[in-house]
This record gives sequence, structure tokens and C-alpha cells, in this order.
Amino acid sequence: MSTITTKDGTEIYFKDWGLRNAQPIMFHHGWPLSADDWDNQMLYFLGKGYRVVAHDRRGDGRSTQVSDGHDMDHYAADAAAVVEHLDLRDAVHVGHSTGGGEAARYATRHGKGRVAKLVLIGAVPPLMVKSPANPGGTPVEVFDDFRKQLAANRAEFYRAVASGPFYDYNRRT
Repeated sequence: MSTITTKDGTEIYFKDWGLRNAQPIMFHHGWPLSADDWDNQMLYFLGKGYRVVAHDRRGDGRSTQVSDGHDMDHYAADAAAVVEHLDLRDAVHVGHSTGGGEAARYATRHGKGRVAKLVLIGAVPPLMVKSPANPGGTPVEVFDDFRKQLAANRAEFYRAVASGPFYDYNRRT
């Protein structure tokens, strides 16, 4: 299993497929998914000659299950640690949902000289919570409810998320 350890001791799992001298595409997954969510896209671009990389964000998948550091600054720093470890340059960064906010924060804080393009797909902004500085944000009560549902029945919450607000596979069209 490929991992790196960040400055704060968090282990971050990553996949790195393809030729080392090929242009890299780094995929940033949405919450509460993992790098595996990108496998189909990674295989497609691998077949087109790209080097493809994806990582499990802290707290998700095979990365360390930590109780702190769940903010865009930490997520971006974790991504930067993977990029630096692999010495990725001229990379295309693709982010979905939370991964989009992470990729945007990475590009602005750590990406100088390393980012060729940034692709945001249904991305969340780096700041989602409603506040005086972000009046159009989501009320904190929505996130509090997510946390309550997770604590009450984690398996049911993950089933409901996949079948509901993100993918709608069980909804009539």
C-alpha cells in the first residue's frame, strides 16, 4: 500500500499509475468517498498515456482516520504532500465536490509551478458554512445533522448518501 506521512503525522494513501514521465492527472474525490471513486476515469486516462494519481483524503478510505484537520487548508496541504512526494509537475488537477474545494485550495496555496490546469466538477467552495462573511452558505445545522446521522448509524448514512443527494439512482426521473 502506498502512503506518505504528513507533517502532522497523518498517513495519506495514494494510487500512482502510469509512466513517471507522462503528464500527470491528479484526482481529488468528493466526501465521503475515496480514491477508488475515480478508478474508471483513471483507467481511461491511463489508456490515453497519462500518469494518473488519486489519494484518500484524511479521514476517508485507507488514510488515517483522524478527528481533526478536516478543513480545506489541511486537505490542500495533504494533497501537496502527495504531489511533492511524487514530484508531480505540469499536472492537471480534477476535483469533485469536496475534492473540488481541496483542488482549488491546493492550486492557490501550493501549486505554483506544478499545476497545468484545474478542473472542477460539481465542486464545493472552500468555505461552505453560512456566516457573516459567507451569507449564502449552508447553515451549520445541516452539517450538524450529517454528524448526528453518522453517529447514529454510519452504514445507513453512507447507503442513504449514495442513493440520495449525490447520485439519485433510486429516484424517478
